[in-house]
Amino acid sequence: MAETMGSLIDKICIAELKLFHIQEQIDRKDLAEELRQLSRDRYSVMLRQRDDLASELNALVEAWTRQKYQPKVYRQFKMYNDPRFQSKSRA
Repeated sequence: MAETMGSLIDKICIAELKLFHIQEQIDRKDLAEELRQLSRDRYSVMLRQRDDLASELNALVEAWTRQKYQPKVYRQFKMYNDPRFQSKSRA
């Protein structure tokens, strides 16, 4: 699995925010019907995407609890804030 639990949770949170805001547009009284329908169509797509992410997260959690999945830890190695890697020619 390419996704981690954390990345899936992050994507689900973003999807939820988008759903909230598109629902605000659908509920607007001053929005033209054409835009309201566009918002409904987008809401439907975004809802399916959020549900797909949630299903993937549930499958990952289930595999993890059955010890069929071991999360990999990817370390961050950043050199730009480490003075030992700074060029001597920089002033």
